[in-house]
Amino acid sequence: MVPKTHFPLSTPFKPAPALVNWFIVDFTLIVILILACTLFPVLLSIQDTLFTVFFLCCLGVVFGFFVYWVKLYYQSMWYELHEDEMRWKRGVWFRTTGIVPYNRITNLDLKQGPVMRWLNISTLSIQTAGYSGQAVPEIRIEAIEHAEELRELVRTLVRQSGSGIKDDGTGTSAPVQSSTGSMSTNLLMLDELKKIRSLLEQKSK
Repeated sequence: MVPKTHFPLSTPFKPAPALVNWFIVDFTLIVILILACTLFPVLLSIQDTLFTVFFLCCLGVVFGFFVYWVKLYYQSMWYELHEDEMRWKRGVWFRTTGIVPYNRITNLDLKQGPVMRWLNISTLSIQTAGYSGQAVPEIRIEAIEHAEELRELVRTLVRQSGSGIKDDGTGTSAPVQSSTGSMSTNLLMLDELKKIRSLLEQKSK
């Protein structure tokens, strides 16, 4: 039984509107850092007013296009939780959709940088069995308010699916292997060893 939450099952939900501000602030900080280390010193040295105005106009166009793209990106995003799987979609020009069964989920990580902390949002990174060991998670539920609640809900659904996860004390969740699964694996290994032994005995005769 799933308790009442801000994320009801079979109902699409979107990131917080603060995602737009988060992307814009991060983009602005990155651009300022790059320009401060590269182009700003050059502009100060050449002291060409016309070139400086042209450069700033181009920069304004790029910034305006980025803001427009971020708003479209936000509108395209949605996530949806079901009893046995989660679904998601995003993308402006290239749409990406996905369906992930809960029994494939191995890790749930909450991430929050300085800007996200200021905006009171977090990103829930979801790692699955096929993506284990990779730097990029299979799913990122970005710019979520009540992120702790969402993680607990997903963890509950994962446990109900039959493959529980547990916290390791670092904000990361790790898989729990059931005793039934371990027994099944041991039996398969024993069967393979018997086959190898049989082949070796036949060759030695």
